[in-house]
Amino acid sequence: MSRRGAPLDWALGAWGIAFLAVLYLPIALVLAYSFNRNVVNMMVWEGFTLDWYRSIFGLATRLAEDASYVHSTEGLVHAARNSVVVALAATAVSTVVGTATALAMARHRFRLRPLYQALLVMPMVMPDIVLGVALLVFFVGAGMTLGLGTIVMGHCVFLASYVFVVVSARLAGMGADLEEASADLGAGPWTTFRRVTLPQVAPGVAGGALLAFIISMDDLVITYFIAGVESTTLPVFIYGMLRRGMKPEINAIAMLLLAFSFVIAATGLWLRARRR
Repeated sequence: MSRRGAPLDWALGAWGIAFLAVLYLPIALVLAYSFNRNVVNMMVWEGFTLDWYRSIFGLATRLAEDASYVHSTEGLVHAARNSVVVALAATAVSTVVGTATALAMARHRFRLRPLYQALLVMPMVMPDIVLGVALLVFFVGAGMTLGLGTIVMGHCVFLASYVFVVVSARLAGMGADLEEASADLGAGPWTTFRRVTLPQVAPGVAGGALLAFIISMDDLVITYFIAGVESTTLPVFIYGMLRRGMKPEINAIAMLLLAFSFVIAATGLWLRARRR
């Protein structure tokens, strides 16, 4: 390495360290404060405790002298259950729709194809508040009752775009030679898809499904507009807790969500590496 390039290397290294610090130090602080015993001021360290995690799982019945402070876990469990149900349903539908659309766009040429591709990507680049208001107006205008069904449909609108982009990137590196050879050997379209196309595109489908699941679990803005009274999801529930005041349980919930997202992402990377 030349001495002339040393200052530039030091500058790039310092920039990288500063970037990682800005990105991960707030997460590290949330992790530390999720174990803080201080109830009044979470920013002042008072001692180590697991009470906030016990409170989330219903293992602590009384954490302070004031009984009104103790957070009921019923609403939290209900919101978490709603988030999982919505995420699973929306991921299943959007994965099928996004994969089928990506295959159709990759294997067929038709008029207005660029316009159709732009419309497919539009929900990804559209501001969440605009999409949320638009979905709310549509559901109310159609006379639909807001609930888990409207949340699932609203999530499918933009999650299908994410799956479409991920699967399309996988299809871009795949030729149609094997599919044509399968057809020449007498295999039908369904057999060719099941035995030839799907095994090749499976990593992209799995990656798109995991991405859709994580985005659905973490969505707040769009869900806030199209959720009903009894269909509160976990992000909306946490937002409601923040509006009533910062509580230590919020740090613990944030850490559990982060750990859950990390497990999902690690599983996707492991499946992708194993497939390769």
